[in-house]
Amino acid sequence: MLKLYKRLFFVILLIGIISGAVIYYTVDINTFRHLSSFRIWSLAAVLFFLSVGLYFDGTRLMHLVRISGENISLMEAVQVVFGNYFLAALTPGAAGGALAQVLFLRRAGVPTGKATVLVVVRTILSILFLLLCMPVVFYYDPGVMPWISEDLLSVISSAVIISILATIWLLRKNTLAYFLVAFTKRLHYTRRRRVFSIYRDVRGAILMLSSAPLSMLRVFIESAISLLSLYSVVPTLFMGIGAEVNWLHVLGRMIFLNILLYFAPTPGGSGIAEGGFVVLFNEFVPSGTVGIVAVVWRMVAEYIPFVIGLYFTVKVFGRAFLASQIK
Repeated sequence: MLKLYKRLFFVILLIGIISGAVIYYTVDINTFRHLSSFRIWSLAAVLFFLSVGLYFDGTRLMHLVRISGENISLMEAVQVVFGNYFLAALTPGAAGGALAQVLFLRRAGVPTGKATVLVVVRTILSILFLLLCMPVVFYYDPGVMPWISEDLLSVISSAVIISILATIWLLRKNTLAYFLVAFTKRLHYTRRRRVFSIYRDVRGAILMLSSAPLSMLRVFIESAISLLSLYSVVPTLFMGIGAEVNWLHVLGRMIFLNILLYFAPTPGGSGIAEGGFVVLFNEFVPSGTVGIVAVVWRMVAEYIPFVIGLYFTVKVFGRAFLASQIK
């Protein structure tokens, strides 16, 4: 139990330090003048987009579970979603989020094997949507990576799409297993077994994706609506402080930022998210406001769901069980 409290204290302290530093180093003499004209209606719009995003995150999980032959209620799906936010913020690389999802799905009556595959499918769908959007983002916003030429960005975009399709084909044919056998020969037995366990989960996810194309298309569309709604919080905040907003431009950069966050080594992407936001959006908002908007975005999109996830996790499993899962 003490370890859980220490982890919570560390995360809250980290969030406080990062948020304070971001605001401190980005404010200037114009900050309060711009904030004084903040439009209150934008807060209602922010909560609307957040609610839509979380709702479709829950419904896509319900439909995924149904494809696997099981059933869960919308409330159980919502608990999975918020539990993911909570444990992801407590663990480096958001690794705890996957554990939380499996635990809640098991609690809802989904067998462990299916729950693991469903979590992998849910993650793959989100990453797949973001990666498929990247060629469009690079084409319309080459300034997102100004140090790379447009021709090279086109090559990268094509390589991403080809790699996705090739990987899916190789997984379906089980061809990658032969390469894994060769590459893991010198690994310790435990590590080798873990590699093949991950491979089986991912392959099972790919097979599930191809098992019901029309149902999976529906889930993919729900994934897109969920992610784009959550990202729409940012341009709405920009409008709230009077900025001129190119909605698609902002969403494109949010897609790019969130791809990076999938590989962030810090708990919940803390620090990297705020820093990346300041770099990507400093030119979009009035002087001295980008740091405050970055912190508000993180509060709305991550920390509010984190607190709700904490409530559901303690309510469903109890503090003792939760503490036993925190390594």
